Amino acid sequence: MSSSKIVDPGSVVADACRATARAAADLRWVERPGYFTRRDPVDGGRVALLSGGGSGHEPLHSGFVGAGMLDAAVPGAVFTSPNSLAIEAATRAVDGGAGVVHVVKNYTGDVINFGVAADLCRADGIDVETVLVDDDVATDSSGSDGPGRRGTAATVVVEKLCGAAAARGDDLAAVADLGRRVAAASRSMAVAFRACTVPGASAPSFELGDDEVEVGVGIHGERGTARANTLTAREVVDTLLDPVLSALDAGDGDDVLLVVNGLGGTHALEIAVVFGDALDALAARGVRVRRHLVGTYVTAFDMAGVSLTVVRCGPDLPTDDVLALWDAPTAAPAWPHAPARELHSDSVVDGERPLDTAGSASGDDGEPDPVVTAWITGFTQRVRDAVDELTELDRRAGDGDFGVTMEAGLRDAPDASSALSAGAMFSALSRSFLENAGGTSGALFGAVFHRLADGLAGRDVDADTVADAVRGALEIVMRLGGAAPGDRTMVDALAPAADALHGARTDSLAAALTAAADAAARGAERTAGMTARRGRASYVGDAARDVVDPGALAVAWFFAAGAEAAAAS
Repeated sequence: MSSSKIVDPGSVVADACRATARAAADLRWVERPGYFTRRDPVDGGRVALLSGGGSGHEPLHSGFVGAGMLDAAVPGAVFTSPNSLAIEAATRAVDGGAGVVHVVKNYTGDVINFGVAADLCRADGIDVETVLVDDDVATDSSGSDGPGRRGTAATVVVEKLCGAAAARGDDLAAVADLGRRVAAASRSMAVAFRACTVPGASAPSFELGDDEVEVGVGIHGERGTARANTLTAREVVDTLLDPVLSALDAGDGDDVLLVVNGLGGTHALEIAVVFGDALDALAARGVRVRRHLVGTYVTAFDMAGVSLTVVRCGPDLPTDDVLALWDAPTAAPAWPHAPARELHSDSVVDGERPLDTAGSASGDDGEPDPVVTAWITGFTQRVRDAVDELTELDRRAGDGDFGVTMEAGLRDAPDASSALSAGAMFSALSRSFLENAGGTSGALFGAVFHRLADGLAGRDVDADTVADAVRGALEIVMRLGGAAPGDRTMVDALAPAADALHGARTDSLAAALTAAADAAARGAERTAGMTARRGRASYVGDAARDVVDPGALAVAWFFAAGAEAAAAS
């Protein structure tokens, strides 16, 4: 029986976070909006270190919150980035006046949400620097298209070395510079013997035969770049180590750090065997392993597999400096030789919501608009009725979390009884996505609805106003996500809808929205013939062909709901 069957998918993250805080000596869980901090506040004048990402990778990141490592960690839903409001709140909570370094794995949702949070904090005078970790050679590309290398187990090394540097008193620029140099000197690759099955899913993220292994997998259950017959431990090591060392141009005479990491369903005995073979393989190449980390640190839920990470020391990353930081003490519970832990009755506290009401965010206190009310309620019902359909589409073309993400985004969505104006209705919908959904989809759909709230607040809801607001939403999505038409994203439905609205040449809102709905539906359908260049689907390449992009499909449903609402008014 998969362990995912013993937990409630809807509450597993919150339940686990509460329990994690109770088990750790120097950890506090802030229930709303959802982040971990150390019990002791950051000393005045010391740089704070914060990281985060989707749950399902434990002990990353919560296990590395403690003196000498992280000051805060922000978890999202399983395999889904945390939302920007939680990251912002955590950043404010740990800022001691010397600034905060964000350690961010290179996934679109993480990059966007951490970027939004950093902008919000900087606007209020908090200095924030970002260190992007992009170590996975399986997603390396010589071209500029696509999101680039994924961030994986090198994140732990960055957190350890930067945490030690902050603890000894290095300033913000120095800690951030160190993190970027460590990330640049790190490469990783992973292999899976069995795919993961996340809570609530009825099937693994991909299928493997009993005599097959998947090479180049991601930590969100993504398929690999190649498939091979069953490999011995030494063959696994050679398969992973060769491209890693080649990417680092590492060889005879080089000093390195080595991380041998289990992906969640791999026994310690198996990891130890891989570690021994990796030591032998590196020694045969004349590479000196100066420090090592062996165990389960960055997981893909219950995936059976291992990853290898090598960090090459050199002129930009002197060995003596690295060893001093690596050996510096830390109380982080998941780091080896952490001190004993004891229970605390006040480990879980309840923070405050960033805003009291969704309606106040739009600054629009006008009368309710029946068309917009019917539009939003029709859209939310359409999505809720099709969560399984969206999940299956995403399982075939991405990591299978889109349906769950959209359902979470609608958790606090307004309904027909909300009695809000047009701007306030969209503002409430935006906040529901930003606060509950996380991930790339949560951030981007939240941004779309926020722009519609701004565009409609205090204005008549007519064809011209909606056209301008949708054009603004498209611009924001393209800027935040970096996607363009043809990249196989929600943009492929949103862009033709925006064009149709502006080209409708009609005063009829129903006619304009009908044209937009038709254009969005055609755009969504065309994504089945595209190769993804953005988001998780970009990692599976042509495997996503013949599958409609679920984000584009949801956009098409959104405009269809608008057309139906306007026609019925």
